[in-house]
Amino acid sequence: MITRIQPPDWAEPKGYANGILARGTLLFVGGQIGWNAAQQFESDDFVAQTRQTLQNIAAVLRAGGAGPENMVRMTWYVVDRLEYAARLKEVGGVYREVMGKNFPAMTCVQVAGLVEARARVEIEVTAVLPD
Repeated sequence: MITRIQPPDWAEPKGYANGILARGTLLFVGGQIGWNAAQQFESDDFVAQTRQTLQNIAAVLRAGGAGPENMVRMTWYVVDRLEYAARLKEVGGVYREVMGKNFPAMTCVQVAGLVEARARVEIEVTAVLPD
């Protein structure tokens, strides 16, 4: 069971949850980046890499018997927060395309770099499968 937590006097968040209450089996998805299943980058474009990263997360979720609706926590690591902010509408579009309207508690931070030099974004997820 997953329940969104929202303090009653707070503005409604857009594209994420302020809190999630969940019970069940935990599935931790390690940091995924924008390369394909063969670990090859098909694009250096931020939004294209974001789409591929989200597709990779969805594949790991499926392999674990879960789906985007089971996500409770998502952490984004981006190499350029200004690019992320400037392209947020496009990012939101690919997010909804891949993950639907499933919005876990989220954090996004800018990092100096990622282990894979071509990677523009890395995302990790925690999901909870109901008992």
